Amino acid sequence: MGLAAFVGKIFGTDKAIEGMVDGVSKGLDKLVYTKEEKAEDAAKAVTEARAYLIQWIDKSQGQNIARRFLALVITFTWLSMFTLSTGLDLAVVWVNTPDTLANLRASSTLIGARAESMTGAMMLILAFYFAAPQMSKIVDVAMERFGNTGSK
Repeated sequence: MGLAAFVGKIFGTDKAIEGMVDGVSKGLDKLVYTKEEKAEDAAKAVTEARAYLIQWIDKSQGQNIARRFLALVITFTWLSMFTLSTGLDLAVVWVNTPDTLANLRASSTLIGARAESMTGAMMLILAFYFAAPQMSKIVDVAMERFGNTGSK
């Protein structure tokens, strides 16, 4: 800093006052977080999240076969339990023997309860394959269902 600038700051010349005003306005601008800045930061965060998701999908390509196999096994198990339970419920209509009737109802109830306990896993599988952008909304509900902590 030159001698003229130093003397100008001491005596408040126009250049010194202008520099002081600029410094104060820049400092105040940094203190205020405007709606536009919030929107820009939110858009930037969404863009970064999407880029991360795409990068994760790209990096996990080798696991697709295993994921699909597990999804198919779990889906087949759930669907077969649901179908068997429904079949037993239908068989109750056609059976006349009281013992067989009671056994079919009990079997249907047990299998249905086990199929219901897998509903959370089915929600996660369906969400992963068909609603990936909304996974954050679905995971909490599915985990409550899967852990039997939520209402059915």
